[in-house]
Amino acid sequence: MNPVIVVGAGPVGLSAALALRAQGLPVVLLEADPEDRERPGSRALFVHRETLRTLDDMCPGLAAEITSYGRTWHTRRTLYRGREVYARTFPPPSGLPPFTSLRQVDTERFLRAACERAGVEFGWATRIVGVDTSPSGVTLVGEDGQEWNAKYVVAADGARSTVRRALDIAMEGVRGEGFHVVVDVADVPDAELPLERVFHYEHPGVGGRSVMRVPFTGGFQVDLQCRDDDPEEAYGTEDAVREWLPGVVGEGYADRILWVSTYRFLRKVAASFTDPHRRVLLVGEAAHLFPPFGARGMNSGIADAAAAAQAVAAGTADAVAGFADVRRAAGLFNSEAAGVALDHLRPRRRIVRLRQRAAAALAPVLPSCGSWLEHAPYGPRGGAPAVAGGKY
Repeated sequence: MNPVIVVGAGPVGLSAALALRAQGLPVVLLEADPEDRERPGSRALFVHRETLRTLDDMCPGLAAEITSYGRTWHTRRTLYRGREVYARTFPPPSGLPPFTSLRQVDTERFLRAACERAGVEFGWATRIVGVDTSPSGVTLVGEDGQEWNAKYVVAADGARSTVRRALDIAMEGVRGEGFHVVVDVADVPDAELPLERVFHYEHPGVGGRSVMRVPFTGGFQVDLQCRDDDPEEAYGTEDAVREWLPGVVGEGYADRILWVSTYRFLRKVAASFTDPHRRVLLVGEAAHLFPPFGARGMNSGIADAAAAAQAVAAGTADAVAGFADVRRAAGLFNSEAAGVALDHLRPRRRIVRLRQRAAAALAPVLPSCGSWLEHAPYGPRGGAPAVAGGKY
């Protein structure tokens, strides 16, 4: 039996390979980077409960491995201009937690080990440069001229997907204004910050810019929302972070910065999640790009991967077409939900800013106003099949 080929060894590609092995199919996973690559930064932090269940279906016990390493906090806190407007502590769950928080490199470590145990064959340092599809299968061409033939290919090769581009499938959507700075910071031993997620509207310590702090195993991530006219060098370099970070988390962290990056919001969804011959299935960032608020990217990508494996196992064009329709609908829902969140996070209309200010003023007497301020930055949940995205 010809193996199914997965392109891309990020968390979504690894999940696709694992899901295909769970279906009893042979799998070759091709990755452009070398085996000993280094992946800096926390990147995708959150693995949601729905995703943990999906991964456990692929590999029983995997959810327990991931949650035993990750961190789950039970307190969410929201502030407005230095004043608390929402705080809630939830009791520890009896089963799987609602999420667990760990760096993407650690999630990939668990997934890769599971793939190796399951018998996935890896092809590292293998860059794909050509794709040709037909009614009977797919031919991939590597940078060195080597060819691979398969009945199906799952493309999980990221935002700049070579496979998607070779198939001439367009990404449709918008690019947001302004930028955010994301910073990973190591904990101070024996002096860790409270295990809670904090979102702060118009933080006075950073000139009224909004900021979020979220823990992960070994440290925490700070996400700073910059203004449209902010120069990146003033906020997005390591030297700049050393200047503004104490105003957010206090002194003592200047030498504990692990990673600094900037990003701009993209909301894009592929015009199709498959080729005309129904032989290539796009998943993860090869198929959609979302802002990180709501943790929709990796979680919905792993849902894509599970659905792709089911379609490939069915082995029919109708099954692949059904996968493409359902997962594209989920992608469009997530894109729209992210847009709603962005309208709140980066309000262009004065009425939105006034609503936020009024809600903050009323929160002490009307808890629903504080709850709205807490939940609005993450967008709506539900409303699309197996979306696997939501608030954190």
